[in-house]
Amino acid sequence: MAASAYVLLISMLMPIFLASFVSADPDLLQDVCVADLASDLKLNGFPCKSNITADDFFFPGLAKAALTNNTFGATVTPASVTQLPGLNTLGVSMARIDYAPGGLNPPHTHPRATEIVFVLTGELDVGFITTANKLFTKTIKMGEVFVFPRGLLHFQINNGKVPAAVIAGFNSQLPGTQRAADALFGSSPTVEDHVLTKAFQVGTKQVEKIKSRFAPKKKLHKWSLRFANCNTGGSFQGL
Repeated sequence: MAASAYVLLISMLMPIFLASFVSADPDLLQDVCVADLASDLKLNGFPCKSNITADDFFFPGLAKAALTNNTFGATVTPASVTQLPGLNTLGVSMARIDYAPGGLNPPHTHPRATEIVFVLTGELDVGFITTANKLFTKTIKMGEVFVFPRGLLHFQINNGKVPAAVIAGFNSQLPGTQRAADALFGSSPTVEDHVLTKAFQVGTKQVEKIKSRFAPKKKLHKWSLRFANCNTGGSFQGL
């Protein structure tokens, strides 16, 4: 009798355990729940907005390659719930990553999602590191796919002579991204120097030098930006 009850309990719990591997997010309880990004209500996710249109389920941002004229020579264009509100409660999202020759998407993790990448063009050297510090690497080409397990440090680098691009898929509407170097050397408030000197077995001067490269950039006042814009002919975004 006890054995039968045990088997029944296992059979009841098994679907719950299996379901947890399908998506990193909770299951939806209605057909759609377009995210109300303007709401002050704090939830594990976003509240539903009442008036929805087809545009809530549309995002054109992955159609064109992004500029890669930055420090790492790579740019991530996300298509998560914050860009595509219709993804709310659906447990999926995407991104496009463009790489200049030599471009790097530096070591980072996605704490809430597994990532799978499909190479649109070019060739990349990719890899991830397990919790046992074992590195798995592979060179992937156009049309090929590679998976990065949830929460593990991983990277992609374009060692070729031509630009490369991938489309990434995630099993979360908001996978989150944490770059290892930015987190340790660019946090606010900063991690104390003695913690980093001991962790990396280097001197204080080396730590301070690295921190200076990752220090959060201070925002200029709007009048300063307007003045600079008038004098350089450039444009500033993010105000």
